[in-house]
Amino acid sequence: MANKHSKKAEKAHDSQSGVESKISQLKEYFEESQVEIKKVVWPSRKETITTGVAVLVLVVIMSLFLGVVDLGLTKLVEYILS
Repeated sequence: MANKHSKKAEKAHDSQSGVESKISQLKEYFEESQVEIKKVVWPSRKETITTGVAVLVLVVIMSLFLGVVDLGLTKLVEYILS
């Protein structure tokens, strides 16, 4: 009976230290994240706009290209099957 009681007390103590351990790990994670965020070099407004426009232009060009290829392949399959 004494063994069961001591094991329960031991588990309760372990769970408390486990929670404290997780809290300290979480605190350490946020502290390290804050240090890393300070190292980040953010792009300027001009760089952000320039790269955003470049992405949009590339998306439009690729959409047109894939649309033309799809249309061409559709017509080719229709020709073959008819």
